[in-house]
Amino acid sequence: VETGRSCIKIPMRKYNEVMKVINSSDEHVISIGASFSTEADSHLVCVQDKHGHYHTQAISATGHPRKVTGASFVEFKATLKISSGFLAESSIVEDGLMVQITPETMENLCRALRQKKDFKILCGKTDAGDVKEYVDICWVEDEDKTNKGILSPVDGKSMEGTQKEKIQQGRSFEKKGKILKCTEVYYFLKDHEPSSPVPCQFAEEIAVACSTALCPHVKNLKNNGMNKIGLRVSIDSDMVEYLAGSGGRPLPQNYLNELDSALIPVIHGRMSDPTSLPLKIELIFFIMEHLF
Repeated sequence: VETGRSCIKIPMRKYNEVMKVINSSDEHVISIGASFSTEADSHLVCVQDKHGHYHTQAISATGHPRKVTGASFVEFKATLKISSGFLAESSIVEDGLMVQITPETMENLCRALRQKKDFKILCGKTDAGDVKEYVDICWVEDEDKTNKGILSPVDGKSMEGTQKEKIQQGRSFEKKGKILKCTEVYYFLKDHEPSSPVPCQFAEEIAVACSTALCPHVKNLKNNGMNKIGLRVSIDSDMVEYLAGSGGRPLPQNYLNELDSALIPVIHGRMSDPTSLPLKIELIFFIMEHLF
């Protein structure tokens, strides 16, 4: 979000996911989550005060005057009537951007997204002499600068250039008030996109297997400062390897023995499908606990 302009950049590799959103959305509303922007010098956050009321703030990362502000989501709503006298309206809602447009503009937007074309939405009054605000939706090529500055908990190596996706676990892994949760997966091989069902399904299977193996030990892991754990799995037709660590160091051998029993069946099951190889992923787990 900049003065007079909001830009939504959609990576080309996210096309399938955007299509899923469009196909499953109500014809009047499209909501798309956003990743953290490295180009922004500040970011919108939604803060709850002591009275339970929410308000929006812009947190600056550098302390300099804000020029580009990142948002967490964008929502397009086809609720604007032609008789309103507006072409479109954009506004900040919580930590995201809401764009109210006419049903006709929504139809054109969906068509442009399906065709992977850029789209511009002009905002303001229909009778205004000059439009001072607009929203740009742009398709962009992937950049290798993703995850810059992030280090792997397995061995401390840089994760720059990998592709990160959030992961959803269907079941909860909890022991003595502490929860082991897999939150994200990093893909190292560019020819296997996260939107492909094969690596995504494999990541979920690995997450369940690892959680099952480590869940009985969450108390000891947390007490020893291992709150964030990484599991890197590499598979090819003639090679299998996995590494598990926390804080840049390998997990103690007793935990690795538990992982062997849980992971080997899942990994060998994936090797039976050579079309999905080679494959290299890293899953991130956090140990959390109930505050009350």
